[in-house]
Amino acid sequence: MNAVTYSKYGGSDVLEVKTIDKPVIEDDEVLVRVHAAGVDRGVWHLMMGQPYPIRLVGFGLRAPKNPVLGMDVAGVVEAVGKNVTRFQSGDEVFGIGTGSYADYARAHEDKLALKPANLTFKQAAVVAISGLTSLQGLRDHGRVEPGQQVLIIGASGGVGTFAVQIAKAFDAHVTGVCSTAKMDMVQSIGADQVIDYTREDFAERKQHYDLILDIGGNSSLARLRGALVPDGTLVIVGGETGGRWLGGVDRQLRALVLSRFVSQKLDTFVSSENHEDLIVLKDLIESEKVTPVIDRTYPLAEVSEAIRYLEDGRAKGKVVIA
Repeated sequence: MNAVTYSKYGGSDVLEVKTIDKPVIEDDEVLVRVHAAGVDRGVWHLMMGQPYPIRLVGFGLRAPKNPVLGMDVAGVVEAVGKNVTRFQSGDEVFGIGTGSYADYARAHEDKLALKPANLTFKQAAVVAISGLTSLQGLRDHGRVEPGQQVLIIGASGGVGTFAVQIAKAFDAHVTGVCSTAKMDMVQSIGADQVIDYTREDFAERKQHYDLILDIGGNSSLARLRGALVPDGTLVIVGGETGGRWLGGVDRQLRALVLSRFVSQKLDTFVSSENHEDLIVLKDLIESEKVTPVIDRTYPLAEVSEAIRYLEDGRAKGKVVIA
């Protein structure tokens, strides 16, 4: 099969399209013939091997443990392991796999679901990672409720575009923060208000929010807390403030410590990749409450260009590999 491979950590120039053997699945895994795959910040971190702690949790200390890049996936089940009960050959699925920038990818049964009937493979391929992060950040950690004032910082990105729609599905009043060029898109997916961060500082507004989902990754805790109501909730999603060792995680750790001493809840999390929440996303999509926003599509041979485009911060929504 054709696959985007890398044998060392680094920038997108380390990626190479090669012909390699198909992956061999375990008893609880599914072999998926890939139709499309999503691009997200997590892929960039795995390519770079940064921040360094990700190398210590199983991705490879000196070099990538898995030589094929890619996680988000949509395609058709080619084969199933002997312990798999949810799927059979021919099923159209989406979810999270191992090495999805290839003709075939492995995926654990619990990290897949049947593809939403109203989505193409390209649309379905960008749902899992960003959609799960948004859903769990708002529902499980933010405890979003109808009528709440919700601020989403980074509303135009992959996670943000799902977060705006999911928050609206929970009947919240949503304010999105993004750049000038992306305001119309954020408004078109349901945001009640949009703040252009190049012209206005959300922290200087008189408005205070019940829940802030911070996907932007660079606002100080003091600024974020100042925009919350006294018993409000801040949920920090990821961290992109730089640094080879912590990469923004230091801000998240400070938030968890500070949360013990203030009335506001300051939280962060690592999303859970599970079948049950993929079904929740599938239901939201099939009920037309959520629709993936795709900016650009690239062929497999241009994965490097796709990652550079995402890294530059220009994407409105998701980037997909077809």
